Amino acid sequence: MPAAALKQKPTRKPLPTQSTAQRPVLLDLPYAPVEKRPLPPGRPREWYITHNRRLKALRLAIALLDTGVYMPNQARNETIRSTAETIGVHPPSDTTCHMVRALMKYSR
Repeated sequence: MPAAALKQKPTRKPLPTQSTAQRPVLLDLPYAPVEKRPLPPGRPREWYITHNRRLKALRLAIALLDTGVYMPNQARNETIRSTAETIGVHPPSDTTCHMVRALMKYSR
């Protein structure tokens, strides 16, 4: 076996995560928004409202996970609304906050 094959590659130290960092890992802003496409026509108004609410809840759940909020019981309405302000989203309703917690609960 050649000597080069026996050499170990230098290992890089991994970047700190929320659990190993000395200080909280900050949310790296700004994110480039996804290109918007028109929604399909002909659906009832309630469908569009629910669809947009789900998208907003998903964005907020991802942002909360990025900031270190991993459990639904850590995501109070105030926390979710302050995260919405941080990422530049209109403050969510109580229904949307409930949906964010549900998304975090069922992602396991």
